[in-house]
Formats: sequence, C-alpha cells, structure tokens
Amino acid sequence: MKSADARLPVVVLISGSGSNLQALIDTSAAGGPFRISAVISNRPGVRGLERADAAGIPTRVIDHTAFPDRDSFDAALAGAIEAFEPRLVVLAGFMRILTDGFVNRFSGHMLNIHPSLLPAFQGLHTHRRALQKGVAEHGASVHFVTAELDGGPVIAQAGVPVEAGDTESVLAARVLEREHELLPQVVSWFAQGRLSMRDGQVWFDDRQLQAPIRC
Repeated sequence: MKSADARLPVVVLISGSGSNLQALIDTSAAGGPFRISAVISNRPGVRGLERADAAGIPTRVIDHTAFPDRDSFDAALAGAIEAFEPRLVVLAGFMRILTDGFVNRFSGHMLNIHPSLLPAFQGLHTHRRALQKGVAEHGASVHFVTAELDGGPVIAQAGVPVEAGDTESVLAARVLEREHELLPQVVSWFAQGRLSMRDGQVWFDDRQLQAPIRC
C-alpha cells in the first residue's frame, strides 16, 4: 500500500545509536521535504531501532552475522530496502562495507555521512587520526556512495576547529553536532530535486560542483 505522504521516500540504514537518524526524523516531522519509509539495521537491539519505533517508522533487522558471505547479506539487504520503494537510501552510521553490486544497484540514490573532511581520514577512527596528525580543522562530509570506500563524490562538508586539549571523545562530540545539521540539509536538497550525481560528479542546482559545499 502506497503512502498518502507524497514527500520523497527515504530508507535509512543504521548500525547503532541512530543520533543522525534522529536528526532526520526531527527534520521530517517538522515538515521537511522527505519522509522516512523504513529504518533497517544490521544489528538487533540498537538504540536507533527504538528511535524509529518511537516515531512510528517501520523497522527491519538484517543481521549480517546470519549470512555466510557479503553477497548473500547484501542481496537480503537490497530486497528489504526495495520492498519500501525508496527514492533515496541514507547510510547514517551504517558500519558495513557494501559490495560493488549493491552499490551499483542504488547508484546515484545513496548517500553516506562520514566523520571527516574527505578525502582526509577515510575509513575508521577518524577523530583519533585527526588528533594524531595535528590538523587545525576536522569535520564531517556527506557524499554519494560509490564502490570506493568513503571515496564517492563529496556533496557538502561542515568543519569544526580542533582545540588544544581535545580528546578523541570531545572532538567526536563536536563533529557530531555538525553532522546533525549537515545530513538533514543534504537529504532535503536531494528531496527538492536540487542534487544529483551525473557521470560520477555532483550537480547542484543544474551546475556541476567544483568543490564540496561548505555548511
């Protein structure tokens, strides 16, 4: 049964607490241009599922440990996503490396938020590595997902200063505050038809971006 809500349908993938999911829920509830059709987690019992339940959003768990390999997990995940007929898939703290086949299936319609100013600090432990490197600015990026891990074209970024005496947890909290602003903004742009990926490049308001938008 199709929803009477005509806004852009989005499926959100999570693996944990879902604080970025909550930012999306709040934006949608406040009249944002998208609706969350479902939340899917690869881990049972996580806080993000409780957030979705509280908002009346359907949830599914596709536990990666129940599958013998990545291909079979990704096939099940793709099937669960497509059952909700989304026009956008958002990875909001989804901690799984996806196969090329899965990525290609949703090419141009899948976004990820990453806690660094890409291309710096791809992969894990970004805050620790930023402190070790001694950078003056850290932050978060939202990008289209491609087969290259954290390597898809970057749409927008939000920076924060790295301050003397910062610990990994303090810096992570500062970045997370900006993530909660950045991700709903980019999803809203996509929902408004302002954002697309063409030939591996980001287009915004019918112009190819030469650099990520700074928010």
